[in-house]
Amino acid sequence: MEIICKRCLLSEISDEDTKKTVRELIETMPEDKKADDTTYHQRLDICKSCDELINGMCGKCGCYVELRALQKVRRCAHEDKKW
Repeated sequence: MEIICKRCLLSEISDEDTKKTVRELIETMPEDKKADDTTYHQRLDICKSCDELINGMCGKCGCYVELRALQKVRRCAHEDKKW
């Protein structure tokens, strides 16, 4: 039985294969495409407080929030545009 973790980031759940893939995408993203650390962590804090966050994924768009939040030009997919 899979445990659904509401308001958990991907780094906090146990799916090692998915975590590894996302971690590799984050590590190989060009620096000029990344948001600064402060912005990234602020975005993740907002995502962690959102009811749409389930198992590290956004329930609105299906993205892995840790990857989306890192991208400089991306925006929140929620209708309220939280970030």
